[in-house]
Order: sequence, then structure tokens, then C-alpha cells
Amino acid sequence: MSRPNILLVTKGHPFDHNAFFKIFDSINVDWTHVEQPAAQLFFSPENAKIFDAFVMYDMPGIKFKRGAPEFEEPSEEYKKNFLALLASGKGMVFLHHSIAGWPTWPEYSEIIGGRFLYLPGVVKAQNKPDSGYRHKVSHEIKGLAEHRITQGIPPSFSMTDELYLSEIFEEEITPLFASNYTFSERNFYSAKKAAVDKQLNANEGWHHEDTSNIVGWVKRYMRSPIAYLQGGDDPEAYANENFQKMIENAIYWAASEEALKWSAEEN
Repeated sequence: MSRPNILLVTKGHPFDHNAFFKIFDSINVDWTHVEQPAAQLFFSPENAKIFDAFVMYDMPGIKFKRGAPEFEEPSEEYKKNFLALLASGKGMVFLHHSIAGWPTWPEYSEIIGGRFLYLPGVVKAQNKPDSGYRHKVSHEIKGLAEHRITQGIPPSFSMTDELYLSEIFEEEITPLFASNYTFSERNFYSAKKAAVDKQLNANEGWHHEDTSNIVGWVKRYMRSPIAYLQGGDDPEAYANENFQKMIENAIYWAASEEALKWSAEEN
């Protein structure tokens, strides 16, 4: 396909802007960067026409204060436009902390295929503890299936990055990548202790069930092809050539007629 034109959406979580944007300068895409909340203007079928796909590296709906983080509701107009965009078949790639976005809008987690919780909450009608995080994990990523997103990437490769112990809706996704790291509470730290108690790298008294080691997947939502890649915390991760290739492949897939046809199969 021709060089895709993407909307790159950020804000809500700190990151090294220059190092992150180098990814998109180095891969074969055209890109426009817009921060939240201004980016919401493009979340409608009419305003999104010029873009082949959206790449989400944002974390909207959360404001970090001295105490507990404050959660904001997305406007009804924004939700209506977003869902209309998904119904139109716009491909989307979600990266890393985007899985924590819009915590008061349950459908947002259904769109992505999982949920990272900064505070204990309800996910799919079940009470869940706050999620876990671990920075600078050196691990091996293995491809799980032949797919447009796995093409040109070694069967396994090393990466140092932040990982999440969070909710993954395994029955609703097609797994593409898995980590050899053990996703158990003993290997992660409590998000609530960090966000509320300001205790970094702490897990005393915190409990979380083991979770899947899947770190990349695709799924359908309405008529839209959706990809999620858990990687992408800091410049060391950004500079990993295989991670860059994962992002480039995910964009080309999400923008393709092949993905659009696939996502429409069950609709």
C-alpha cells in the first residue's frame, strides 16, 4: 500500500517527546501530532477522512493530584463521534499507557481489549485490584502467529521496557506477541501505591492474580481493526528496531483494506 498518513495522539502521561517522535521519523509513514483534548476534534468520520489510521499514545480522563488521581468523564458528543468513527472502520493502533485511558468509560477498555487500573475498580462486572507495573524489565518477546504485524520481525527478540500486570480480555483478542517474563504480583509494583501513596516500586500488602504474558494483539471493534502493543515506555524502548518495526507494521495493517475486510467479517 502507499505510505499511510496517520494521526498521532498524545498527552496524559509524561514521555520523552524527541525520542518518541524519532520513531515516526524513522519509519515509512506520514504523521501529524495532536495532543488531547484538541485531538478530539478529529474523532468523527468526517474530520478523520484525511488520515488512514490513528495511533494512540495518550491517557485521557486521568489527572494526577497530590492525593488520589481524579477521573474525568468523556463528553457524550465525543463518545458518540468516537463510536461513529469505529463504525466507519477507521483503523487504530494503541500503545503502552493508552490502555489506562478513560477509566470511567467501560466501553473504552472493550475497544482496546484490556484495562490498566490506577485504582481498584470494576472490570466486566468484577471487582479488580489496581494494576501492576515494572520498569526496565529485560525480557524476550516471541511472535505467536503469522500476521502482517509480525512480518520482518525475528521469531524472538530482546527488549528492555516497562511491563504491566493488568486486565487482558483474552477471549476477545488475537494474540500476536508474548513475553517470557513471569506476570505475577511478586514481579510487579502497585499502581495505587505509586499514584496515591507516592510509594514507588512498592507492593507490600498488594495482591493481584497472575495475568497473561501477551504483550501485543489485534481485535475487531464495530468495523474497525484495532491493534495494541504493550511496549513503549522510554527512549531505550523507542530505540529498539524491532519495536519500531512492530509499530510500522501495525500502522500498515490498521490502514489496510485487508484489515478493514477482516474487521467487518463479524459485523
